[in-house]
Amino acid sequence: MIVVTGATGNVGRPLTRALAEAGQQVTAVSRHAAAVPDGVRHVVADLAEPTGLEPALAEAKALFLLLSGDLHATGASPADIIGEAAAAGVRRIVLLSSLGVMTRPFGTTRIAMRALEDVLRESGLEWAILRPGGFASNALWWAESVRAQQVVAAPFGDTGVPIIDPADIAEVAVACLLDDQHTGGVYELTGPEVITPRQQTEAIAAALGSPVRFHELTRDEAKAAMTQSMPAELADDTLDILGSPNPAELRVSPDVQRVLGRAPRSFADWAARNIAAFR
Repeated sequence: MIVVTGATGNVGRPLTRALAEAGQQVTAVSRHAAAVPDGVRHVVADLAEPTGLEPALAEAKALFLLLSGDLHATGASPADIIGEAAAAGVRRIVLLSSLGVMTRPFGTTRIAMRALEDVLRESGLEWAILRPGGFASNALWWAESVRAQQVVAAPFGDTGVPIIDPADIAEVAVACLLDDQHTGGVYELTGPEVITPRQQTEAIAAALGSPVRFHELTRDEAKAAMTQSMPAELADDTLDILGSPNPAELRVSPDVQRVLGRAPRSFADWAARNIAAFR
């Protein structure tokens, strides 16, 4: 049995589907009731209460650990989840971390994530760590305004980073969950090229087949929107990267190619597959 937390999100959903299609027994964990692929067991649990994971972890051999935004906040104790997993007999954990652990190691949320990585390394379990940069699926924040007004509103319109398709993260996670050769691996996951919000807007317009206008937000406007779904510290960390990426954050990593044997998908490919959300 493989347990997938965050199973209804942009990474967890394709991961759950891919594992089920590979013939694995899967338990999908999410905070709320949700549809899951046929044959997948679903458990409603809140990772902020690790003891509530006990039913999901029963008979599990591996765990994909994805932290929701509140588990990045000050005072949260995500390390307890690793302890619960070990106590339940889980042998392998694949942790979704962040590229910022390496590129900006002194931010508050990055320090906490690095500490969690260290707990996992010292747990005695088999492990792998995935460190993605920005997600292509963050463009879904723009879906409502594209549908209603044919506009994308975002900060730092001409500053880009090599964002990654969550489906690629999911495929790398499958490899790490199933293949022993990835035990102890730390993978930095990026897309194939640096792309700006303005260029993303052009890709969405091309997939729609109709014009989409770009409107540049101030940093304060962007932060106000982001803090509706994440802690303010995490929003600030994210905006620091988006507004002034350092050389490490601009680097296109070879790790997707190394694990999957192919180049990472482009943002244009992501937009074409997800264009229904913008119609």
